[in-house]
Amino acid sequence: MQSIDEVWSELRDSLRGNSSDAMWSAGLGALRLVDYQNNELIISAPNQIQLLRVQQRYLPLITEQAQQLLGKSVTVSLTVGEGSVREPEPIPVESDVSASRVMTSDRPLRLDPRMTFDTFVVGNSNQLARSAAFAAAEMPGRAYNPLLMYGNSGLGKTHLLHAIGNYVQENYPYRKVLYVSTETFLNDFIRAIQTRTQLALHERYREVDVLLIDDIQFMESRGETFHEEIFHTYNTLHSEGKQIVLSSDRSPRDLAGLQERFRSRLLQGLVTHIDQPDLETRIAILRSKSEAEGITLPNDVTEWIAHRVRDNIRELEGSITMLRAFSNLHQVPISLELAQKHLTGLGHEHVVLKPETIIKAVADFYGLSTEDVLGSKRLRPLVQARHVAMYLIRDLLDNYSYPMIARIFDGRNHTTVISAVEKIKEQITVNVELLTQINTLTQQLQGEM
Repeated sequence: MQSIDEVWSELRDSLRGNSSDAMWSAGLGALRLVDYQNNELIISAPNQIQLLRVQQRYLPLITEQAQQLLGKSVTVSLTVGEGSVREPEPIPVESDVSASRVMTSDRPLRLDPRMTFDTFVVGNSNQLARSAAFAAAEMPGRAYNPLLMYGNSGLGKTHLLHAIGNYVQENYPYRKVLYVSTETFLNDFIRAIQTRTQLALHERYREVDVLLIDDIQFMESRGETFHEEIFHTYNTLHSEGKQIVLSSDRSPRDLAGLQERFRSRLLQGLVTHIDQPDLETRIAILRSKSEAEGITLPNDVTEWIAHRVRDNIRELEGSITMLRAFSNLHQVPISLELAQKHLTGLGHEHVVLKPETIIKAVADFYGLSTEDVLGSKRLRPLVQARHVAMYLIRDLLDNYSYPMIARIFDGRNHTTVISAVEKIKEQITVNVELLTQINTLTQQLQGEM
């Protein structure tokens, strides 16, 4: 019969061979076997946090491997800090990493501990970026290297950079992570030139294991010497298999001010776009933020804010902070009335388009009445406006078919609507004035004017 030590040695080897480095560092490597009797393995974690992590993520894997080694009847129980024998073997550390590097980590200086993958709300607009960021964090230097995330300000790029850094430092404590903005990088570069400490600058940036740089669009206007520095820093890290993650407000293809050779290297990795969140994601963000801050946010307030703020997560989250301040100041609960009274400068109202809204906008634009546009008169100005209204309904309202539009316009045949829409499509390719009118009406209806 195998001894407990032999059982644990085989099980550890099996777990190590069936887990990633991140899984091992995140909890599996710190486990130890406390007891094995009556087909029950009692395994200890060093603390409650580690136990919860193993229980939530890795217990099925441990049970599966134990049953393969010892039989299907084996069960696994977890406990915290019991027993003083069979200390876990040291977690393997890369040969070029020393304890002194851990002491020089920038963890306390730059990374925001609140910005993690758990606190990042995922939606259709950011799902790919979040998945890529998590993969880069779980397998630094091996998945998506370099990784560049781009999109407008306030959509979560910085949050994902911090999440990567926090994940790596939690699960790979011997790897050095550095998060900087492009402005900080530039200031360090200038200071190194002024103080003649370029060698120290090289060591600071080129000896990290994970480099996270925010807002690289600000590199465009910098001098050639700075571009040389960032290029060689990139080359050094990438050639050594170190992870590089960057963010920008535009795709590298649109960053004409970067060196061409640097841009081409960025395009060799994964470039992923973060779009503005849809309504459901905005509502989820508001609920997540309010729960995190212990605030009761009524559903009507949540939906009112989500309809007004469509393209900036920071403004969404900031609205909750403002509401809490006004609620505390006036000693009243948060309500729709309070929000509408005090958040007057928040975003803008998102108009839910309906056919009657479009028809009225077209009638007003051409100085006609709604009845004229809907009616059967064949005067040339009326026919043109009628065709424009049909075209806009078809173009802006995806769920309206030709027969549905025909019923709106005095029960006309749907072939009449098809002919009108196709006629407008042809005309705007050659008639600049009509194209301008269509664009103006579209912007007005979508709340952009």
